[in-house]
Amino acid sequence: MQQAALDISELADRLVGGAMARFDGRSRRVAVNLYRLLAEGSPVPLARLAAAVNLPVETVSEILSRYATFSDGGGAIIGFGGLTVVEMLPHRFQLEGRTLYTWCAWDSLFIPGILGKPADVASRDPITRTPISLAVAPDGVKEVWPQSAVLSFLAPDRTFDRNVIADFCHFVHFFSSPETGDAWTAQHPGSFLLSVENAFMLGQVTNARNFGEALTTVAHDET
Repeated sequence: MQQAALDISELADRLVGGAMARFDGRSRRVAVNLYRLLAEGSPVPLARLAAAVNLPVETVSEILSRYATFSDGGGAIIGFGGLTVVEMLPHRFQLEGRTLYTWCAWDSLFIPGILGKPADVASRDPITRTPISLAVAPDGVKEVWPQSAVLSFLAPDRTFDRNVIADFCHFVHFFSSPETGDAWTAQHPGSFLLSVENAFMLGQVTNARNFGEALTTVAHDET
């Protein structure tokens, strides 16, 4: 199996320091609260998000314009930062009985840490179509089937925050085995394989660097 020639901390440095859009104090609070509201399973009106973070609607709109955000015809937010309330196969993300979707395999590993809640993940190997399932908690991956599952990742050699689905998510998939993963990455320059455990750890590090104390605030509010 191909492995990244970088350790987790260095890979996170390159993601947060260049490839991903940066977050400051206010945008961290907006982002984490938006994830939490989307996790309720319905589109989020901009006014509701603004009220949650106690900021003017215009300020929240300007903040979200810096990041990958999708809205419905009425202006309500339906997707942000890897999580969406509309069907987007193959990555199902089940949370407290609600079915949401993530934009790529890695999203399903780091988003539980932002929400502070566990999720059941269902996906498929894009080559063999083998079903893949995971139980992901904020503190670790509890179950993986098949146990040989891995995921592909893309070297963060350029920015991909504005067109993240095309420039990044299309390269990040679950595979049922290193063999099928290797076959796929061999055809996609710049991609490589990560173990599920290492990908989860990478998510923990990037969450901490992106959102900092905002994560603690969310966890505190929901206790």
